[in-house]
Amino acid sequence: MRPSLIDPLFAEASHLPGIGPKTARHYLRLPKPRGGIVRVIDLLFHLPIDVIDRRARPTIAAAVVNSVVTLAVRVVEHQPPPPRSRAPYKVLVEDDTGDCLLVFFLSNHEWIEKALPKGATRYVSGKIELWDGYRQMVHPDQVMDEAGLARMDAIEPVYPLTEGLFARAAIKAARAALARVPQTMPEWLDEALLARRNWPDFTTALTHLHKPATAADVLPDGKARTRLAYDELLAQQLALLLVRRAEVRPAGRAVISEGLIAARVIKALPYALTHAQSLALAEIAADLKSDHRMMRLLQGDVGSGKTIVAFLAMALVAEAGHQAALMAPTEILARQHFDRLKPMADAAGLRLACLTGRDKGAGRARLLADLANGSIDLVIGTHALFQDEIEFHDLALAVVDEQHRFGVEQRLALGTKGGKVDVLAMTATPIPRTLVLTHFGDMDVSLLREKPAGRTPIRTSAIPDERLGEVVEGLARALKTGARVYWICPLVHENEELDLAAATERYAGLGKIFGPDVGLIHGQMPARDKDAAMAAFQAGTIKILVATIVVEVGVDVPEASIMVIEHAERFGLAQLHQLRGRVGRGQAHSSCVLLYHGPLGEMARKRLKIMRETEDGFRIAEEDLALRGEGEILGTRQAGLPTYRVADLEVHHHLLEVAGDDAKLIQARDPRLESQRGQALRVLLHLYERREAIRLMQAG
Repeated sequence: MRPSLIDPLFAEASHLPGIGPKTARHYLRLPKPRGGIVRVIDLLFHLPIDVIDRRARPTIAAAVVNSVVTLAVRVVEHQPPPPRSRAPYKVLVEDDTGDCLLVFFLSNHEWIEKALPKGATRYVSGKIELWDGYRQMVHPDQVMDEAGLARMDAIEPVYPLTEGLFARAAIKAARAALARVPQTMPEWLDEALLARRNWPDFTTALTHLHKPATAADVLPDGKARTRLAYDELLAQQLALLLVRRAEVRPAGRAVISEGLIAARVIKALPYALTHAQSLALAEIAADLKSDHRMMRLLQGDVGSGKTIVAFLAMALVAEAGHQAALMAPTEILARQHFDRLKPMADAAGLRLACLTGRDKGAGRARLLADLANGSIDLVIGTHALFQDEIEFHDLALAVVDEQHRFGVEQRLALGTKGGKVDVLAMTATPIPRTLVLTHFGDMDVSLLREKPAGRTPIRTSAIPDERLGEVVEGLARALKTGARVYWICPLVHENEELDLAAATERYAGLGKIFGPDVGLIHGQMPARDKDAAMAAFQAGTIKILVATIVVEVGVDVPEASIMVIEHAERFGLAQLHQLRGRVGRGQAHSSCVLLYHGPLGEMARKRLKIMRETEDGFRIAEEDLALRGEGEILGTRQAGLPTYRVADLEVHHHLLEVAGDDAKLIQARDPRLESQRGQALRVLLHLYERREAIRLMQAG
């Protein structure tokens, strides 16, 4: 149960005085609120990003042009526009040093006349400007009498806004939410840490942010924001430890295998395993033999050989008499894994099957029965593998490929298909160390930084789209030498609102030039049509495959040596790197053409520059983090990974390890959070909504 102390913070924001359903509804357009209802806590964590300093109160003559000032003025004259005119409404005001025009466009005339009665003294706050040699203030931020001036914030917070949400309403909502924060919140941080960092308590930190006394109060690295960021990081790290304790602490089962089948597979490979592959396999084998559940993340760059490591791990499990499953994010990738691994499985005497959402009728029923009775050793599939109807005879290992395409809950769901299932997650999107600590702190990590011998370097060039004709001419020459080409477009169909290349239109255009050599594949096609197009490309009957990013992950056609990416400036670094990784898998010299539509923004220019400079996915991941921030790197909101409401890893990354060490110490001293600080930490977990950790904690 949530502590009753903080129940007011989880009430609907529309119940706050002066807010109402309409204002609250505008917050739903912002990325932070969860669950379709805006609550008080959502307003509290909707933090200001800047301030407006209204302390300058000069005379009109002394006001610095293009600065924000608060002026004491007398209203001299109203200058309304002619009827049906779109001209602005002007009000002439003065003080003892000069005069100034207040200018209102498309305004409510009645409000202006009421707020600025002729002959009255009023206080106006806003930016003073010079127009045609005359001082003016366009749409003053505030028009006040003496009482209003007394209430005005000298330092006014500036909040992120969305359509329909205005600055004054955001301030009012934040103040109303702040009034609901208990003044007697327990302290969950270590006293020594608080003293050393000179951080305020939780309530004071929120107050400094929503009622700043100086511009420094709202800075990301200011004491108030840093305190709340550390709270959030500590909640996340503690939650990960609680999840891990629940996953690992129960006695697992030792999967004992001599490795004879895996050794036969390795001997039959046409290449030797890299040192990194051998080390990763040894780490996985040690985990399997342990009586603790394995939760391991296998990170490898594009083409580093993760799949064979996973298959060898599955072979270890099958030799011990158990079952193993590999879950891929798409049917194309699942069937490709099956096609590549089936010959090795057959040679090793392992019974391998493939299960996707497409399988129907008697064939599906027979496959499910074989899984349940143990006739199948290894199964490869999509999210269909963790549906309720799927039963395994003795699942011991779950491998999750391209795990960032699945949420944490989905990752764990496959792990619950057996009593004590070991979990191996794989990703070809190298993850910066800070994100590994953040999102995968519940997992051990193995890295594949080497690429197997024979991977050819890829020459990358960035070309403006006005040179599209030259690119097409180059493809014509390349096709004569037997090359195969991916052509990536960001959209499936043309969109009136977006001037972007669409796959269907590009397919039609290239088809006029290259005829039946051109194929098309995108996510809206039926699965069988996608498979047919991919099979034709693999067989070489199609030479140019026009596609959307459905080919981004895992698709392997060694003969493909050219990658063209249209509107490359619209893609993130990780996507560009994944797409480029579809070529360079065979013996032919490979190239990647980044077609862009200029002029380029600063971030797009940096991305294309990095792509030209390096193929190192780990460096690209770090650069991507620096350019975009943690919230977008892995599509964390879509994938179900935890996102931060207060912490910004670009600013607060140095606190991650501190929070991690603090969480480990807490777990060692008070694993059930029963001490006075432990009870306070329970409040923290509820505040930052670490639901899975809370559920496990309550279950003991």
